[in-house]
Amino acid sequence: MFGCSVVAFLYVAVPFSGNNLTWCKCLYNLNKKQAMQKWCSLETPFLTYIMPTTYLLLGTNLGNKLNNLQQATERIMGRVGDVTAVSWLYQTDAWGKTNQAVFLNQVLCVNTQLSPTELLDQIQQIEIDLGRERHEKWGARTIDIDILFYDQQTIITQRLLIPHPYLHTRRFTLMPLNDLAPNFVHPTLHKTTQQLLDECQDPLNVARV
Repeated sequence: MFGCSVVAFLYVAVPFSGNNLTWCKCLYNLNKKQAMQKWCSLETPFLTYIMPTTYLLLGTNLGNKLNNLQQATERIMGRVGDVTAVSWLYQTDAWGKTNQAVFLNQVLCVNTQLSPTELLDQIQQIEIDLGRERHEKWGARTIDIDILFYDQQTIITQRLLIPHPYLHTRRFTLMPLNDLAPNFVHPTLHKTTQQLLDECQDPLNVARV
């Protein structure tokens, strides 16, 4: 019963300075019996669910661009999860269809309880709510929200491709992503964001605002 070796991740709230709590992460590479004994000996043990982390790219080139990004971020906070980090803003020449206004781009790091499909549903609804109309591929838009990564998952369905299939070829994606996660390793290319940016051949003009 207790013969198998397991790795147990325990998140424990330890009393510190009165009623305040300080967090300690304890990693035990123990057999099941040892892990149970250690668990039962803790004064205030409980497990904490670790939410998946997703990186979202926001882009806009119609209307009040800064307001569009702010409105999208607020809705993401309300419908998707906790926005834990925000990149610098970048002004970017249009990619794919170049005869249109420049874009403002930004990457958000978000902790979410949503599944990848639920996440896609929510961000597409946010796009609709903010006036996104899909008339042509790579056309002008009030807001565009792309899923770049969802933890280290690789997902290939008719509706959803994660990691984003073009992220490693687009400077306007890699530069803000590198602000937040330079050491994040692409799950299929096995290179960090910084390495992908260093190797990127995209000539598009991208400038921090």
